[in-house]
Amino acid sequence: MRISILENMKSFLSPAEIEAAQETMGVDWTLIEDETYFVVETVQRGQRIMVGCGGWGKRKTLYGGDHTAGRDDSYSDPAVDAARIRAMYTHPSWIRCGIGTLLLELGETAARDAGFGAIELGSTISGEPFYLARGYREVGRDMHVGANGANNVVIRMVKSL
Repeated sequence: MRISILENMKSFLSPAEIEAAQETMGVDWTLIEDETYFVVETVQRGQRIMVGCGGWGKRKTLYGGDHTAGRDDSYSDPAVDAARIRAMYTHPSWIRCGIGTLLLELGETAARDAGFGAIELGSTISGEPFYLARGYREVGRDMHVGANGANNVVIRMVKSL
């Protein structure tokens, strides 16, 4: 996650903005507890390495790690709420190789199978083109100011399943 954040955002955000963005990113253990998180690995030079991770959430928290303020870990109701795509990260050496698409499809399929009719996410500026290309549409933007004073924009996006 860390290398993905630091490297993949460089073309979109200043170093101060990347630092601020990290305040709303990171590990969310409820995804692991709920068994809704996926890891994509490969073997390189005889060693297994993680090339991507991401998943979907059936809880109301839209984005953020365990440390993020304002979380709502109550369960969403598939009859009225959207599922969430959460914590998508691709290793910088593996971007544009289909890892993100695979993770997104796994999450969408699992959410659909769980009875959800819609899915939403909180995208970074760097992730926005990826999600737009996969049928998501913007429904709003949350502006956060990091501890360092830099802005951090989270783009709320939604898609029908």
